[in-house]
Amino acid sequence: MPTTSGTTSFALQVDEIIEEALLRIGGEPQIGKEVQSARRSMNLIFRDWINRGTLLWATDEVKQTLANGTTSYTLDSATVDILEAVLQTATSSEEIDMNITRISREDYLEIPNKNSKGKPSQYFIDRLRSAPVVYLYPTPDDAYIFKYRRSKKLEDIDASYQDVDVPDRFYPCLISGLSYYMSLKRPQIDPQRRQELKLLYEEEFDRAITEEREKVDLKIMPQLSYV
Repeated sequence: MPTTSGTTSFALQVDEIIEEALLRIGGEPQIGKEVQSARRSMNLIFRDWINRGTLLWATDEVKQTLANGTTSYTLDSATVDILEAVLQTATSSEEIDMNITRISREDYLEIPNKNSKGKPSQYFIDRLRSAPVVYLYPTPDDAYIFKYRRSKKLEDIDASYQDVDVPDRFYPCLISGLSYYMSLKRPQIDPQRRQELKLLYEEEFDRAITEEREKVDLKIMPQLSYV
């Protein structure tokens, strides 16, 4: 009687993803000529995913030590955005989280004296092209820790024989997306086929991102009335 493999470590490298995507388009695959273009398209797909919302696997927690009298801090260039943040006292042995509120650029610019010192209670993030910069208000009057959860960029595709910075549940979405992107570069592809590839990509993305969402127990609370 046939047996199963007993493994669950299936993985695809960049070259295998490209080959699968090109074969799905139809027509004569020109793998040698299209590999560099396909790698570029994969990086563009990663940027597209970031623009669509937070990817849970592409988040992590970072601690930034704050110095007395320093208002602004440049974050790692891989940072896309800050999702949530708290403040901690660096001199305490206990990690006690204190609230710190994110404010808009407009609100930050309206603060009359940005150099006034105290325990920071607000922060503004300036999402510059090179790297985001965080501005704190009031300016720290002691050593604190700014602990935040961030969304971050996916690692670049820069070679064919490497792994991708994507969990395997997103493989179908990535391959479908690459098929669609590459079909745009082949004028001989039937427009209807191109539209089918696009629809499949969107379906695969919706399926993957639905699975990606956090799952919590449903709590049904009775509505109480007080007389």
